[in-house]
Amino acid sequence: MAEQLTEDEWSVWDTFYAMRRRLDRALEVRLYEGSGVSAPEYEILAGLGRSADRRLRVRDIAEQIGWEKSRVSHQVTRMEKRGLVRRSECDSDARGTWVELTPDGRRAMLESSRGHNEAIKRYFVDVLGEEGESLRAFSQRVLDAIGDDASD
Repeated sequence: MAEQLTEDEWSVWDTFYAMRRRLDRALEVRLYEGSGVSAPEYEILAGLGRSADRRLRVRDIAEQIGWEKSRVSHQVTRMEKRGLVRRSECDSDARGTWVELTPDGRRAMLESSRGHNEAIKRYFVDVLGEEGESLRAFSQRVLDAIGDDASD
């Protein structure tokens, strides 16, 4: 039988979980209000923006952001309709598709990044202060404990 959590352990978990949900929501609201870009769009735009040639395969996007390929594909279709990305065939793999940033997508990525970075600084970095290294180390220990348990 699994060990039960104490009241104090539940309190720590509940506070952490509430913080994480509200931080995600605050960042999403600021992102959308500041640029009209949704959080899912931003994840894809930012990944493409970090890519050397501003393009990635759908499977690579899915791996980067932890989504199923079908979810990425549906999101990319919506982004194509908005002119943020375009698809092109992969010469080396007939089943593969490239997703590329368009000029409008690059502008949206740059505009949304400024506001998003400001919000991260305001809601997270400035509040965290000198505890950043402790949080990074703690986060790494959690990631190590999870290992492959969260993999597809």
